[in-house]
Amino acid sequence: MAVTEIKQTNRLLLIGSLTAALPVLAAQLPEERADAMYHLYDGGGVTVSGPSILVRKQFGESISASANYYVDAISSASIDVVTTASPYTENRTEISASVDYLYGDSQMNLGYTSSEESDYSADAVHFSIGQDLLGDLTNVTLGYSRGSDEVRRNGDADFSDEVTRNSFSLALNQVVTANTLFALSWETIADEGFLNNPYRSVRYLDASSPAGYSFESEIYPRTRTSNALSARLRYHLPYRAAISGEYRYFSDTWGITAHNSELGYTHPLGDNWTFDLSYRYYTQNAADFYSDLFPRVQSQNYLARDKELSSYSSHSVGFGMSYKLQRESWKLLDSASLNLAYNYLYFNYRDFRDISQSEAVGQEPLYELSANVMRLYLSVYY
Repeated sequence: MAVTEIKQTNRLLLIGSLTAALPVLAAQLPEERADAMYHLYDGGGVTVSGPSILVRKQFGESISASANYYVDAISSASIDVVTTASPYTENRTEISASVDYLYGDSQMNLGYTSSEESDYSADAVHFSIGQDLLGDLTNVTLGYSRGSDEVRRNGDADFSDEVTRNSFSLALNQVVTANTLFALSWETIADEGFLNNPYRSVRYLDASSPAGYSFESEIYPRTRTSNALSARLRYHLPYRAAISGEYRYFSDTWGITAHNSELGYTHPLGDNWTFDLSYRYYTQNAADFYSDLFPRVQSQNYLARDKELSSYSSHSVGFGMSYKLQRESWKLLDSASLNLAYNYLYFNYRDFRDISQSEAVGQEPLYELSANVMRLYLSVYY
């Protein structure tokens, strides 16, 4: 379960290939390539690391297939763990495959993803179809995905529950000028099932307890619908560099609203080097049923003390560099690149307290954490 939560944070980072080129809208198959990556997340008492291998191959002029193998090895002594449980280690393995089909100005994609942890299994299928319009200056893409998860609890063979996820998306990409690309996207996700962490607890005031409080299990609604709207703009500068900006608005039926803003700059140096800089700011309010300290046991129908449902903000500063390897003597490869991406994250929680500190109940210091995220990968093109 912890690895799944870390991946939700990592989705907000720029993980794609480092490039200064303006994206091309015209329907075309992805490049034939292979990537070998090592990733590391270290922060808040949690360490997640592992390899990933991606291979993409074309078959004729209209079909492309890809396969990805991804592994997370996690060691956790997070604030949730050290205050209510014991540190632990586990592994998560994910495999995925997809096929792209190009037909004239249309492109279709069908994919499948499966991941496995000791206490969580997830399977998902997705499909999208895109159409180029107005002389390839406009692209509209519709997407749908359906996930089916199984939630378990280590040490409790009798516990098992399910989660079903349905996601609908619509994206518009527009070439504004020869140097400017604008993108607008919308996504709705409907979740149903056991949506909380089976290990997490909430605390409530308890005068009979020496600590002044006791714990009870979290209880979440069994449905959640979220909507996200994002706008992105990328401008290609005359000297081959590029600047980009993004804004994303999120809201859900649990009462959370969030704002995410990001700025990026890409700068090539010579023929082989490319450097990236980025800054991201994120803020959200708390869910309707969240509280750091409830007034009494079973004080309301739904209860949550997950810090990711609290009110908080975060900052991310990113740096990336890519070196293009190209040799005329290579017979099987067109080119290759060595890439390094690093992000520093800082989270400031506005109503989640660090109860590992010995202070008066409800007066503990507010929790904050920093994290380092690193990705090192080799890409080869053939």
